[in-house]
Amino acid sequence: MDFSDIEFTAIDFESTGFRDDGTDEPIQIGMASMGGMEIQKESFFRSFISTKRERSIENSSHRIHRITDLDLENAPKLDELWPIINNYLSGKVVVAHGAGTEKRFLRAFPMHGFKLWIDTLQLARKIMPKAENHSLGALIEEIGADEEIAKYCPNLNWHDALFDSVASLVLLKELLKHVEEKAIYQEIMQF
Repeated sequence: MDFSDIEFTAIDFESTGFRDDGTDEPIQIGMASMGGMEIQKESFFRSFISTKRERSIENSSHRIHRITDLDLENAPKLDELWPIINNYLSGKVVVAHGAGTEKRFLRAFPMHGFKLWIDTLQLARKIMPKAENHSLGALIEEIGADEEIAKYCPNLNWHDALFDSVASLVLLKELLKHVEEKAIYQEIMQF
């Protein structure tokens, strides 16, 4: 199957983590695009996102992504980023690893119209069922692509939204090499 004519845009959010009241907010967004099966470095977008609360980040989340409340000072609100998000994702196949979080945060824009999604977590479970761990980091290590991501994001690391977006595209490129049956292709394109 030829995927070279498809434009993909990966999106990732980092979040505050769930608070005692059950709420969770995005605090960083990263997006990266791939066309002709080549990641387009000029497409990279990364921004912190301000929250509705003064102290917003749960300690457990801070330990994972290392984002602080200070990083969020003067950051735009999610709705202020909508024109950029819409421009990046409209007309593209949207990619995310464990897409539930990204879909949940994009529900803030109920008429967004992003119809085609590929969840690299679900695709990896189908194509790499024997992998011991299907986390993004473990899969990237298994396919030996750590250096490729570092080449694109030299000063970033795991749980940075842009780094994770690029990692999703690198993983997708590898997984698509193994998608040969039309049935699998139709299964992975989530509406």
